Amino acid sequence: MGFVIRLAVNAVALWITTLIVPGINVAGDTTTSNVLTLVVVALIFGLINAVLKPIIKVVGCVFYLLTLGLFALVVNALLFLLTDWLAQQLDLPFTIDGFWPAFWGAIVMAIVGWLISLVIPDKYDKR
Repeated sequence: MGFVIRLAVNAVALWITTLIVPGINVAGDTTTSNVLTLVVVALIFGLINAVLKPIIKVVGCVFYLLTLGLFALVVNALLFLLTDWLAQQLDLPFTIDGFWPAFWGAIVMAIVGWLISLVIPDKYDKR
């Protein structure tokens, strides 16, 4: 159940990101198509973050330290671009128009996801 909630939170955060950040678009023919696209892209983004991000943190820990964590913003943008590339390979109507929309989109996704998580607490989070 926690996985479904996290997926829904990411899908809503992605939808809000497409509304706020110019250059990130979902262009399905119907509302149902757009919702399904958002859910699939949120799943892809979650899988990429779960698999690649820990590896990148370990390998790039020196860069994280040297840049006082600002390198994480670049990594998040690149992971968001990877999500776009995978969505394109799956013929999903989701596009990101370059690095800067991905950069700002990753920041907005993180902030919106965090805000939604404050409202919907995780049962494993003991706040």
